[in-house]
Amino acid sequence: MSRRSRSHADSPNAGFDSATPAEGHREGIGSFLRHLLSGIPWSECAECREERTYDTPSSGSLRISNASGRTRVLGEDRSDIGVCIDKRARAESGDAAEHLVEDIQLVSKEINGVLSLEVQTPRRWKRHGNAHLEVRVPRELEISVSANNGKICIEGIRSHVSARSSNGSVRVSDIVGDVDVTTSNAKVCCDGTCGRLTARSSNGKIELGEHRGSIDATTSNGLIRASLEEVGVDGVVLATSNGRIVLELPQDVDVDVDLRVDNGVIRTLRELQKRNGEDAGRLRGRIGRGGTPIKLRTSNGTISLR
Repeated sequence: MSRRSRSHADSPNAGFDSATPAEGHREGIGSFLRHLLSGIPWSECAECREERTYDTPSSGSLRISNASGRTRVLGEDRSDIGVCIDKRARAESGDAAEHLVEDIQLVSKEINGVLSLEVQTPRRWKRHGNAHLEVRVPRELEISVSANNGKICIEGIRSHVSARSSNGSVRVSDIVGDVDVTTSNAKVCCDGTCGRLTARSSNGKIELGEHRGSIDATTSNGLIRASLEEVGVDGVVLATSNGRIVLELPQDVDVDVDLRVDNGVIRTLRELQKRNGEDAGRLRGRIGRGGTPIKLRTSNGTISLR
């Protein structure tokens, strides 16, 4: 079952005859603005909300695709999947906006036990319509989300999480399981994660906080800041072409450190044993008994190890 509610611009001048002079003045301005906007394409708006429920797929895997709009996934103590989709569209008239909202569809299908949810918007309308998704799922469900133009937020999951966005930030929090995040032109933010974390961004900063496990994070243009509560056996690799790198390690840790900059400065607040002197922008050494690799690389920026 789904519940829908729609709204668009109401007819002007309701109750005008009994209005006070001040109210009449305001109404007159409103009428003038509506008349002015009526000649502008895509000036009318329509909205619709739908709510749906799905059975949890047999494979324990959910894939979500939303070309235009925000997508939020929340892990909860539940056995089914609840979806709320808010659709919004603009057009040259109220009726046209209503039709556009109707054309935006949430399509579901299950193949080999994997449930897929896709927001489909007619190609000719994509610039003037979008849909925001909020999906509430069992915590143990494996999640994969892709978006072209919209933010992604995933939290409260106890399984593998994957997120892909072309033009929108990605935020992941309270995850126990491997995390794989990629965005082209926005930032990546992960907090309170546990597992193997892979983060990629072409033009955006990467911020990773209170992580337990290994990290592999790379961006072309932007800051990388990471704070670890526990270092995984695969260690840490952080690399950026143009930006700073800041890494905060646990107090008690056994790692082999390898830091390198092409044009920048290396700063470390940690005491390195068997330290190799900084040579052409490179510094290597050991913290504790060593063993787990820590590799930090930047072409133009500063590396700070804390």
